[in-house]
Amino acid sequence: MTPTDALPLIIQGGMGIGVSNWILARSVSMEGHLGVVSGTCMDSLMVRRLQDGDVGGHIRRALDAFPRRDVAGDVLRKYFRPEGKAPDEPYALLSMYRQVVNKAREQVTILSNFVEVQLAKEGHDGVVGINLLTKIQMPNLASLYGAMVAGVDYVLMGAGIPKDIPAVLDAFAEGKPASIKFDVEHGDGTEELAFDPRDHWEGEPPKLKRPRFLPIISADSLARMLLKKANGKVDGFIIEAPTAGGHNAPPRGKPDFNERGEPVYGERDECDLERMRELGLPFWLAGGSGSPEKLVEALEAGAAGVQVGTLFAYTDEAGIARSYKDHVLRQAAAGGEVDVYTDARASPTGFPFKVVQLEGSNASSKQYLARQRVCDLGYLRKAYKREDGRIDYRCAAEPVDTYVKKGGRKEDTAGRKCLCNALMADIGHAQVQRNGDVERPILTSGDDLKNLSTFLRGRLRYSARDVLDYLLDGVRVRRNGGPAAAEQSAPTYLNRRTAAAR
Repeated sequence: MTPTDALPLIIQGGMGIGVSNWILARSVSMEGHLGVVSGTCMDSLMVRRLQDGDVGGHIRRALDAFPRRDVAGDVLRKYFRPEGKAPDEPYALLSMYRQVVNKAREQVTILSNFVEVQLAKEGHDGVVGINLLTKIQMPNLASLYGAMVAGVDYVLMGAGIPKDIPAVLDAFAEGKPASIKFDVEHGDGTEELAFDPRDHWEGEPPKLKRPRFLPIISADSLARMLLKKANGKVDGFIIEAPTAGGHNAPPRGKPDFNERGEPVYGERDECDLERMRELGLPFWLAGGSGSPEKLVEALEAGAAGVQVGTLFAYTDEAGIARSYKDHVLRQAAAGGEVDVYTDARASPTGFPFKVVQLEGSNASSKQYLARQRVCDLGYLRKAYKREDGRIDYRCAAEPVDTYVKKGGRKEDTAGRKCLCNALMADIGHAQVQRNGDVERPILTSGDDLKNLSTFLRGRLRYSARDVLDYLLDGVRVRRNGGPAAAEQSAPTYLNRRTAAAR
């Protein structure tokens, strides 16, 4: 069985923007597990890397591998700055996505996702996945296509119900156009987002490998619904608990909050693993799964393995800026608890969002209130239909007056934070705004961050390999499931790692 055929035991979480970068994903894949790149805002991230001088030449090397050299050349001519932009100079911005964008704008998105997957797959034959958010609808078709041109092996999607995606993967594999339903507030439900591969090739589009599709879900009922209503093959599920970082599914039932103002989750929010086993598809447990004990528990519960994010987020390979990593790791290594707050208001999507309480970040309400509101990336904007029938876009984190003029309610803007700009700041690509302000970070991690000191054991730095060795320490892997399955000890993982690195 080749590494591509075998189900991964450990999936490295696809943390955006750029935290799960190609360096981290490649490191995990070379060890025989599933490395995952984040596709969130990848187009804007690529052009910022180019404007910073493409240190190491990695972006240019991957662009050289893109089949349309003329398209890659156009992007380089427009955005590459050999000496890098000045620290106080704003980044040049891409136009914000709309229902329909021109071919050149689509091509930047295709290229950026191609580049990230291409780099993650260099030098090994292990598997690489890409993670996209269902709620960020408008760039997703071009993002998926670019990743597939690079040969991505898995597509992971959460933050919504991605029932239209399987047919998209099928169509793109055949070089055919595809569309998905476009969520438009006050619309009649007939709007679509469309993408045609034929627009981006001089001849017939190439046939591509169809990646495996793993929706990220929070409940077994959602898994059953996807299997019934998805328009193509679903290959398995990632079951994400509300302890996971980033966006969480809202609690089911009547909202309730604890004394800190965090949403309270209960039994209704727990996934029934017995019902998941009955579906007959592989599943992985995520959220609070970053320990050897949790990996064993997952396997004993019938899971194929676990998805782990938080431990990988602070590795040397991950994209969080070194200064922010050091801040968190020093505090954790000294035995201090790093607080993670589930903010019910931060995200313009309305989903709860985990925020690391880091001094100097936008997590501080006082500092955030001093920030001048601006919406210049626009990935979390929501589409709505105006009274004249046209489609427009608004974000609850944009300037309040602008949002209200677009028909939004003022109360919906309270507490909202510009995650697009903040998450770019997390990875060292903060925008310098016109008034001279530099965007501040908002770090997000799962509740597992509170237990980071147990893993660190006094260390202030660690690698993806360290995380994998920790998770696999003493684990006896039960392959293929079932009580009669042959058990293999953890050293067998070394054989898979060696095969992946050939």
